[in-house]
Amino acid sequence: MSKQPARICILGGGFGGLYTALRLDSLPWEGEEKPEIVLVDRSDRFVFTPLLYELITEELQAWEVAPSFSEILRTTNIRFCQGIVSGIDIEQQRVQLQDSPEIPYDKLVLALGGESPLDIVPGASAYAFPFRSLADVNRLEERLRVLEASDKDKIRVAIVGAGYCGVELACKLADRLGDRGRFRLIEQADKILRTSPEFNRETALKVLNTKDIWIDLETTVDSITPDSISLLYKGQIDTIPAELVIWTAGMRGSNLVKILPLQQNQRSQLTTTSTLQAIDRPEIFVLGDLADCRDVEGEQVPASAQAAFQQSDFVAWNIWAALSDRPLLSFRYQNTGEILILGTQDATLSSMGLQLSGQLAYTLRRLIYLYRMPSLNHQLRVGVNWIANPILELFT
Repeated sequence: MSKQPARICILGGGFGGLYTALRLDSLPWEGEEKPEIVLVDRSDRFVFTPLLYELITEELQAWEVAPSFSEILRTTNIRFCQGIVSGIDIEQQRVQLQDSPEIPYDKLVLALGGESPLDIVPGASAYAFPFRSLADVNRLEERLRVLEASDKDKIRVAIVGAGYCGVELACKLADRLGDRGRFRLIEQADKILRTSPEFNRETALKVLNTKDIWIDLETTVDSITPDSISLLYKGQIDTIPAELVIWTAGMRGSNLVKILPLQQNQRSQLTTTSTLQAIDRPEIFVLGDLADCRDVEGEQVPASAQAAFQQSDFVAWNIWAALSDRPLLSFRYQNTGEILILGTQDATLSSMGLQLSGQLAYTLRRLIYLYRMPSLNHQLRVGVNWIANPILELFT
């Protein structure tokens, strides 16, 4: 009687989860060793999050940024299951889904990502717009259209958080709203883009200044109402009008992860070993925003798409190694640089001694992200579209 293949259940179809699944499918499994790979996500689409901003300015279309899992996985042996995870029994090794049969597993990959902590400020859950998913973009787009169609002379926008997402989003929205937009970028630290290279930070500051985006440093949010935001600065509260508040600050693990009996930090991120396994649970692997991880050299790994992309290779390899009695590899993070989009046709790039800004950085960013897209078929479709569109525009 043949041995039943191992089942690997991957929860979350973002950079960490999807790329782990694709890498697992491509590894050299021997004969009956090849496991069953099940990828679970609540959405039917993968979202290439670094390009979400281009949807706001209509530089890209949704199909380019968010291809369906069925399209990506068509030529693989990966089984996709669309569903909402309602629970994880780590003792019985089973994943419970809403309105679907539970999934037993031999190896579990947790790549569920994070969520915006909107419940820490009164009014934020009700009135602030997060910016993490395609659904968030669609909801924001609806609000922008209402505001643009109104008779308001000025559209006042407050963006909470001056990290990568806040700065990039502010620049894109400033290009979209033009002279009607009035922007405030609110940051509790004493500078924007705290972890960025100095070149990128200085370039971003110049662009923000050019676009008349006001920056509130060392400032926190006291409360949010339907048409205002109250800011706390040096003990004083200032309430200012705002038709739109967008929340990009902070990140924490989901409530589902918070209740798991696994070691985690205050932000509900799961603490991992250097091999990206949950503490004391070698059958569970964790990566992406959900992982509180230090690499083989003891360096804290950032919660970024770049880190999740690198971790996916190690998680896939280590699962393959564990199932084929080979030694596991400790994760080593390599910071390959940073690219920031700073509006339409503008970006800044710092990578391996190279520092660029403007149109050239924007073009390189597009090419790098095209290479990172999850399947050759999608790369070709998007690449052809990016080449054809400028040509077609010449004849229209």
